[in-house]
Amino acid sequence: MIGGLCVLLALLVQVMLVNRLPLPGGGAPDLVLLAVVGAALARGAVPGAVLGFFAGLVVDIAPPGAHLVGQYAFVLALVGYVAGRGAGGPVTTVVLCVLLAPLLAVGVNLLIGDSRVTLATLTGEVPVTIVYTLLVAPVVIWLAARGEPRYST
Repeated sequence: MIGGLCVLLALLVQVMLVNRLPLPGGGAPDLVLLAVVGAALARGAVPGAVLGFFAGLVVDIAPPGAHLVGQYAFVLALVGYVAGRGAGGPVTTVVLCVLLAPLLAVGVNLLIGDSRVTLATLTGEVPVTIVYTLLVAPVVIWLAARGEPRYST
């Protein structure tokens, strides 16, 4: 319940505030990704995957939805599962998931044949997004993961 509320709050802040900020480099942090990772760290793999799937569906239909519905749901479900399984520790898991999510999203877009995904996107926008996301990760992960017991996976 609290994980879902954190994801909705992250989505609202992402759409209404963060995406409108003129940040250097043209990227922006992915708060929804971090909320899913934080909730998955606190709850486990299966709840993380389920939360990631539904969070991805909400992101897919939120403005400006310029891609097929289900693309980001797939990516966030995988990332939620990976985060819930853990990768050696919370910091390692967060870094792995922040690196994995945009690369998975680009890979899915390339498989579908999205003409907006180019080499310039992969080398220009994705690294900037990863850096911004890692910079805000401690605060968002702490907010999303606090106060919830970890369930068995």
